[in-house]
Amino acid sequence: MLTKNQIKLIHSLRQKKFRISQKMFIVEGVKVVGEFLNSKYELVEIFSSDEEYSWCGPNFTEVSSKELSKISNFTAANKVLAIFKIPNPLPVDWTGLVLALDSVNDPGNLGTIIRLCDWFGINDLVCNESTVDCYNSKVVQSSMGSHSRVNINYLQLESVLVGLKPCFGTFMEGKSVYDQKLPKKGVIVLGNEANGISDGIEALVNIRLSIPRFGPDKKTESLNVANAAAIILSEFKRNSTEK
Repeated sequence: MLTKNQIKLIHSLRQKKFRISQKMFIVEGVKVVGEFLNSKYELVEIFSSDEEYSWCGPNFTEVSSKELSKISNFTAANKVLAIFKIPNPLPVDWTGLVLALDSVNDPGNLGTIIRLCDWFGINDLVCNESTVDCYNSKVVQSSMGSHSRVNINYLQLESVLVGLKPCFGTFMEGKSVYDQKLPKKGVIVLGNEANGISDGIEALVNIRLSIPRFGPDKKTESLNVANAAAIILSEFKRNSTEK
């Protein structure tokens, strides 16, 4: 049975300031919770109407479907909700291929990008502080557990990118990514959904890439940033000069 303190904690973790102060976040759904349970993330509490999670011992609280709906962020509550500790990220390995995000605001986009990093074997994702929190519930949900295999850091991008080469940026005008021989090492910068890469970070980019439009009218203004990430990462992995 849920206590008032448990309900209060869960509701508070919907807000970034409490996730930061408590160093905890929420995961919902059988698949996603399972991914985190099988990772190095430390479980705090797990709530479910299914006794199969009883192996979690004192961390497990059996609840009714009605109680679960009170704490769920879903319209129709799934059968499990868990709280995990937020770990300290590892240092960034700048000797590999690193993806950097400049003020990506949409939780769904960030979650998809984290999953893309996992899919394409990008170990390090670096975000500036104005990028949406990676432990936002919607980000966690859309990443489908890929947090456990991608090292995510929030850093001052304008400082850390100084002197790092090659530094690729995605722009409407640039060299077609399909025509380039691409390295296995470097930094790829993706920008904000509405404004692209900011001026300060653009000044640090030394290779400008674009994804050409093929439609007959070529009137589409831009690609969704997560779609762009999929194309760019695919090309880096497919067309690398260092196999």
